[in-house]
Order: sequence, then structure tokens, then C-alpha cells
Amino acid sequence: MNPPELLAPAGTPEHLETAFAYGADAVYAGQPRYSLRVRNNSFKDVAALGAGIARAHQLGKQFYLVSNIAPHNDKVKSYLRDLAPILEHRPDALIMSDPGLIMLVRERWPDQPIHLSVQANAVNWATVEFWRRQGIRRVILSRELALEEIRDIRDRVPAMELEVFVHGALCMAYSGRCLLSGYMNHRDANQGACTNACRWNYQPVAHQHDQTGDLIASTGGVESRESTPKEILLQEPNRPGGFIPAYEDEHGTYIMNSKDLRAVQHVAELAKMGVHSLKIEGRTKSTYYVARTTQAYRRAIDEAAQGKPFDMGLMDELEALSNRGYTEGFLRRHPPKEYQSYEQGTSLMGTQQVVGTIVDANDRWLTIDVKNRFAPGDSLELITPAGNLRFSASVMENRNGQAMAYAPGSGHVVRIPRPGGLPSSLDFSYLTRILPTGG
Repeated sequence: MNPPELLAPAGTPEHLETAFAYGADAVYAGQPRYSLRVRNNSFKDVAALGAGIARAHQLGKQFYLVSNIAPHNDKVKSYLRDLAPILEHRPDALIMSDPGLIMLVRERWPDQPIHLSVQANAVNWATVEFWRRQGIRRVILSRELALEEIRDIRDRVPAMELEVFVHGALCMAYSGRCLLSGYMNHRDANQGACTNACRWNYQPVAHQHDQTGDLIASTGGVESRESTPKEILLQEPNRPGGFIPAYEDEHGTYIMNSKDLRAVQHVAELAKMGVHSLKIEGRTKSTYYVARTTQAYRRAIDEAAQGKPFDMGLMDELEALSNRGYTEGFLRRHPPKEYQSYEQGTSLMGTQQVVGTIVDANDRWLTIDVKNRFAPGDSLELITPAGNLRFSASVMENRNGQAMAYAPGSGHVVRIPRPGGLPSSLDFSYLTRILPTGG
């Protein structure tokens, strides 16, 4: 079995470095104007992207440039002009979805490798074969496929590289093609500006019908949750006055909030069937998220390649991250209720909380840039590229050597005794507090 590539998100150069430190084989990043991550994307110019590509190649890794929007005419007009200077830095592939842009790139740069984005919704072997004939090197399969369907595609189109998402946020629409954000607040998800409107905290509002039969707010305040009306008027607390009619039948209401994908338990099977790349979603997530997910999936890939049985402890490691509840998506079929999180729209804390990053270390002390409150006696875990260590600090000092009862939170720098068994280098390391109740 050839181990699959581990592909991690890189929203910033720091994310790129973190991903490679924790074992990623490749990263993906994009120009804000032409990829589906406009916000929280520091690869804003040719220089930044060029430096990222050069760093990946220096480490013997791959860098994929994301160009997967559904472009309107004005972006088609500027696309080749803006792409040309980036291609001079030789990204290892372009991730694209629009047939028109793919046509233009292949006409001008016929040797440039192209990967078909998940936005293109490839869900069957005939589609994959079609794109193979167009010269596409790899297809990123839709998240809506089951394991048997992926295996069938692999068997029918053996010459095509396949990439599968294994971790991260799931969209309420078909592989991300959602109009809800654009409809709600004119931020088009298909142009990279999704506001996750499907996850807002909607509250039912007392309502009545106007003379045309439409639902409008009445003066009765918030509607009781005890009733189960066939029609509901919703209001998001951060947007008062923005009312949304929703209609309910025996199947529920029609605003979805997906749990997060976690498929670490299927890494061995995906590898065995010949999937070329396993992908982690999350270009707007924290560097800590990139570190923990990359570390877990690196270990899963390596142990599968060694023929070891799956370690259920990896499931627990991923529980340490804040999440919306986990699902394995469509890889194995479940009742619909197993996919969706109807009770909450925000993340669960997870079983651990990041309390700081290591900014200095010597033989005696670890110096911590504090992110969240923690205290001596707390159960801690140090996350490092070389492995993790659980311990408890007996004392804590400020930078002047004065004892502290606790670290209050962000903006403080403290030091704690260095536990034994740590690697010499603690670059890209995170200190977490293990939460007593998992949240």
C-alpha cells in the first residue's frame, strides 16, 4: 500500500510552517480574489504566495494554489493577468472548478497541472473519466460520496489521482454550493465570502400574516419554544429586524447546521483503495487546529502503512479541538439525525483548551505567551511536532520571577518548570489545559 499524501490548509505563512512541522506532505492556499477564502487570508499578493511556494519546495513539500471560485465576467477578464506572475513561482498544481477558466489555463499553460476542485461536484466515475480526458491530473471528490462509491471510481478510472476530504467543516449545501449567505446578507459563498449564515443562532419570533399572506413580526415578543408550529418566523440575535420565514413539516425545519467531518477511522480503508490524497479543511482555522489535525492524520496514515490496527485514541485526540459535534459524513450511511446538530450553532469547547504558546525554553523553565487562564495544578498537555506530553506544573512565575497563583489570560507572559522528556526544539508547540468535563 502506498501511503496517501496528507494535505493541510494554509491560510497564512504561519499555518504553512505549522502544517509542515506536524507532518503534512502538501498545503493549499489561494489568492483571495479567486479562491473561496476572502477573509483571514494573508496570501494576498504574488510575493507572499511566491515565498510560500519556495518554502514548501525548500522542505521537499508540495504547494497547491486554489483558484476555485465560480467567476463572473469581470473576474474572467482579470484572471489570466493575475495568475501569470504566480505561475512563475511554479506551484505544484492549480485547484480549479470552472470549466471556462480551466480551458483558458490549459490553452495558455498546457503543462500546468490542474486538480479539479470539490466545487465541481464530481460524484461518479463518468465525470472523473471526462475530466481525465481534459487533461486534469487529480479530482477532489464531492463530500457526498460513500466509501463504496469512492472505491468504484478508483477501480473504473485508475489513471486519475483522487483526493478525499477527511476532516473539517461540512456545508449545508451540495459540496459547498450554497446561496444562503448571498441571500441573507449579500456575501456570496461562491465568490469566497461565506458568512456561515446556516449556523447563526436563530430565535423564533411571534408572528402574524400580512394582507398578502406573508409572515411578519407581531408585537408579542419571542414565540414560545414549547409549541411546534408549521410556520416559524426567525430572527438572528445579532441582526434584529432581519426576519426570516421558515416552514416546518414532519421532517423538521429547513435551516441546517452540519456537524464537522471526522474520518480518521477510515484512513486505512481509503489508503488501501488507492486514494492519492487525504485533505483537511480549514484555511480560516487556528494554527493550533492545523497542528492537532495534521498530527492525528499523520499518525493514522503512518500506522496504516505499517499495517497497525486503528488506534481509537486518535478519535479522542481530535475531540480536544472545539467542534460542532463530529460525523463521518456520507462515508457510511446513517439516519439523517446523525448528521446534523439541531440544538446548537456554535462550537463545543472540546476536551482541551489552548492556554499558551512556548516563546522560550531552557533547561529549567518554559516561558509561555498566555492565551487563556490556567493555574498550577491544572492538568496540562504540551503539543509538539515530536509528540505530546501530559503533566502538571507545581509553580508559576511572571517574567520577573514573582510567584503567581494563576495566569489571567491573553497579554500575560509566565514561566513554569520544564518537565522531563521534552524534545530539544519546542518550535510550533502549544500548551493546552485538559478540561475536567470536556467543555
